[in-house]
Amino acid sequence: MSATLSTHVLDTAHGRPAGGIAVTLLDGGGVAMFEGVTDADGRCPALAALRLPPGRHALRFAVADYFHGQGVALADPPFLDRVTVDFGIARDGGHYHVPLLVSPYGYSTYRGS
Repeated sequence: MSATLSTHVLDTAHGRPAGGIAVTLLDGGGVAMFEGVTDADGRCPALAALRLPPGRHALRFAVADYFHGQGVALADPPFLDRVTVDFGIARDGGHYHVPLLVSPYGYSTYRGS
């Protein structure tokens, strides 16, 4: 059984959605299955069209590029460059929502709805 996936990125340093973050979905072997960019609401709607098999996956977010684009001065190298969230999809499928709350020096994620 396959699953659907969504994400929502929030810039907690500025208190707003993080539009313009490059997002890559990787399969369990590290092969890119999808590449996109979050919209103005911090979402990546094209992910919803994918049907993911059970197993291990990862979402990779290019957060340093985003914060540079927002004019934030970051250390060289930045503390957070890319944030990768490894997650598993169970055999029963369903919908998986992986939000990311991020600032230049920290992040949080969870399985949403």
